[in-house]
Amino acid sequence: MKIEGWIFILGAIFFWLVSAVYWVLSNDEIGTTAMAMTGFLAGLVGVYLLVTAKRVYPRPEDRKDAEIDEADPEYGFFSPPSWWPLVVALGAAVIVMGLVFAVWLIVLGIFLLMIAIVGWLYEYYRGSFAR
Repeated sequence: MKIEGWIFILGAIFFWLVSAVYWVLSNDEIGTTAMAMTGFLAGLVGVYLLVTAKRVYPRPEDRKDAEIDEADPEYGFFSPPSWWPLVVALGAAVIVMGLVFAVWLIVLGIFLLMIAIVGWLYEYYRGSFAR
């Protein structure tokens, strides 16, 4: 985790330098603040990764003498493809259209959104992806 932490720290330093140059050249407070806050966020992640790297046992990726087969072969659980996020977006779009055109569309959109949220929530408990 050390290398990732240092990459984020270097990114934070880069954003702070760029924000200083941007402030001098453009005199724009909002853009300068946005870039400086981006640097603070990158620094926050970098410090977290460096502190966590001191607490945990070093990974094979962090050691110079590590072999390829020492790495964990399973990298985690990845969700299968799902259509439910599209239905959630459709329900949210119908709700927004209801705010513009007619109140009955809001009711229809909320109904569609609830069906989509329940379907997305229980997608691992039924069908071909059931565990």
